[in-house]
This record gives sequence, C-alpha cells and structure tokens, in this order.
Amino acid sequence: MSATVNPIKIDNVKVPFIFEEDKNLPIISMQLIFKNSGSLTDSKDGLVKLTSKLLNEGTKKDGSAGFSTKLESRAIGLSAHAGKETFVIELGSLKSEFPKGIALLKELLKDPNYSDETLKKIKTQTIGSLKRKESDFDYISSLKMKSMIFPNTPLAKASLGTVESVNSIELADIKKHIAEHLGLENAIVVMGGDIGMEEAFKLAGQVLLELPHVKSEDIKPMKAVGTKQIKKSIVKSEQAYVYFGAPLAVPYDSKERYLSQVASFILGSSGFGSRLMEEIRVKKGLAYSAYSRFNINKTHSYFSGYLQTKVESGDEAVKVVKDVVQLFLDKGVTAEELHSAQQFLLGSEPLRNETLSQRLGRAFQEYYAERPLGSSAEDLKKIEAMTLDELNSFIKKHKEIAEISFSVVTGEGEGKK
Repeated sequence: MSATVNPIKIDNVKVPFIFEEDKNLPIISMQLIFKNSGSLTDSKDGLVKLTSKLLNEGTKKDGSAGFSTKLESRAIGLSAHAGKETFVIELGSLKSEFPKGIALLKELLKDPNYSDETLKKIKTQTIGSLKRKESDFDYISSLKMKSMIFPNTPLAKASLGTVESVNSIELADIKKHIAEHLGLENAIVVMGGDIGMEEAFKLAGQVLLELPHVKSEDIKPMKAVGTKQIKKSIVKSEQAYVYFGAPLAVPYDSKERYLSQVASFILGSSGFGSRLMEEIRVKKGLAYSAYSRFNINKTHSYFSGYLQTKVESGDEAVKVVKDVVQLFLDKGVTAEELHSAQQFLLGSEPLRNETLSQRLGRAFQEYYAERPLGSSAEDLKKIEAMTLDELNSFIKKHKEIAEISFSVVTGEGEGKK
C-alpha cells in the first residue's frame, strides 16, 4: 500500500501522521519530526546540534552507557539529529521489540540526561570537531560562500557554532529549546513497516502524550542575494577549493519544480554528462569533479556548486563556471540533453522508491512542501511529457543564477591578504 496522511488528535491538537504498511520484513520504524526546530532557530550558535547530541546520551537515570545497553540488548535503534529546519528523533527495531522501543523513547522524553558531566562531554566533542574543521578547507569555503549569498541570516552561520558559542551554552539553554520547540504543535509522525494502522496510531499516540504544548512559529524565509563577488582565503594548500552560489527564484511550493529538477540535472547535478563536468573535467582537465544543484527548501532556495582544482587553475575554473552558466541561460539545452535526462530520471525511479524508508521519506517531503501525497509520481509524468521549448523557456526565465558569488580557499599568494 502507498503512504497515507491522517491526523492523530492529542489534547485538541491534530498531529499529522504519515503511514505506510509494509509486511515484506518484520521491522517497524518511526520518525518523530519537529518542524520549525532545526539549527535555523538557534538562540545561540550550535545550540540545536548540541541539543541533539544530548538526546543521544540516554536518560539521566540510566546514563549514556546504561541506556545504550538497554537499546543494544534488543537491537533497537534510537537517535536524534538536527537539520536546518527540522529536529528528528528516529526509532526502529524488529516488530517484536518495537513496543519496548516506544517505552524507551518515552523514558528519554521524560528524563533526558540533563547533567553537567554530560554537557561537558558533548561540548568537548563539539569543540574538538570545530578545531579539526579549522583545517577542513571544503568546510571553510562552503561556509564563506553561504555567508556571501545569505548575509546577516542564520544560514550565514555554522550550524555547529563556534568554539566561543558552544562554550557559552548551558543546560538551561538546551532545556529551553526542547520545552519551546519539541512539542505537539510542531510534531509530525512518519511511521511504517509490519504493523497495522490502528496499532501504529496507538503506539505513536503514547509517545505524543509525553510532549508539551508549544507555540509553533514559522521560520522566516531567507532570500539569497547575488553579489557576483569572488572572495579568496589564503591557506597553506596546493589546491583551490571553489564553492559558488547564486539566487534561485523557485519557491518550495512552485508548480515548476519538475522543470527545475531537469534543468539542474543537465547543468550540473548528473555527474558525468552534465554541462559543468564535461567542460571543467573532460574538456579542460581542471578538476576531478565539478557539481552544481538547485537547492529548494521551505525557508530558502539557491543555486550552488563546487569544484576542487590546482592553485594555478583557480581563476580559470571560476571563469569556466561563469561561462557555462551564461551559455546555459542564453542557449538553453539541446533535444539530446533533454532526452537523456528524461531517460535517466524515469529509468532510475524504481531505485529511488524501492525501500520503505525511501517511500516514507518522499511522502514526508511531499507533505512538508504542502503538496499532495503522490505528487512526485505526477511530476515524473510531466517530465516524460516535457517539451524542449517548455524547458528552455523555464531556463531563460531564471537569469538570477548568473549572479554567482565565489568563495575560493587557495594557497595562491600565500601570506598575502
């Protein structure tokens, strides 16, 4: 059966419940997803990421080791992680152990490991990661690019925070984020596996009863800006790490998302055969790989890409990216490129939809983007029927992607500013 969405009513709050029954394997999985709760809601840089780390440290009663033993003895997976817009708690196990998993999840929600010792541990781990990233030139270049196209917004900041911001986070900050964001009004349940709808409702409802009421506030949309700047950062390196970005005027609820999918595929997201890869690697030999994509999210959309090349080739690579994008806008794509994209996207569809987790993930994305469940399948029909004029008309409307900003972390001119 395909996924469905229905509400679970808990204390007068209708919590969306996305469900698909699948009896192929005796397993059950559940995601408790909280909208408007990701790193873009940080009150202190790195707070939400640190909050997810704390929830992975078990309960205060059992401690990290004791709680982990309870999970491992029954092969139950229970973890938390934070995205930019959402905060997710995942639970999965064999069907026979899932009720116990629900019980352990309830324990975790009631009694997170709020201890000074745990906080010190996860802060030390995070600061260690941040220290290592000081020599991660991909990380540095990507972050600088984001700060160029999303200045003075949460997207310009590192979701892990800084050493200073992480050091400033206290248990009270984590408690406050959980109390104000991980609640019924923000909750969405995604569940599936070898379980009937009625039983799934009951088990999910047990967890939801543990959640507080919260004031759900949408994250303010952020608009990318096109500066056409090139900012270089000089480091000790024999390589140039080039990240680039530009505005993309395609909102998350656009009826033209299927067109953007094909345009992005041809320009840079398809690997070998894409315009960028062909020009930068195959013809010019400037980089091992080159990639670009259209990023369409609920709070922000933008065009981005990256490549890594030799220090002496950095300037040429930047110029080639500009030229490829401009030619793409001016001339559009060929009938052969469109046909190849259609063949690949339609032919690979079964691989993107063969597992339960893939299907549930797609159903959630459709719901989250305020689209009907099954709209991805409808988009494939539109892609199959797409004409060359239709696609090229769409491409030529989006000249904003030529307003590219480049962040180049390179060894060129080492020691100079």
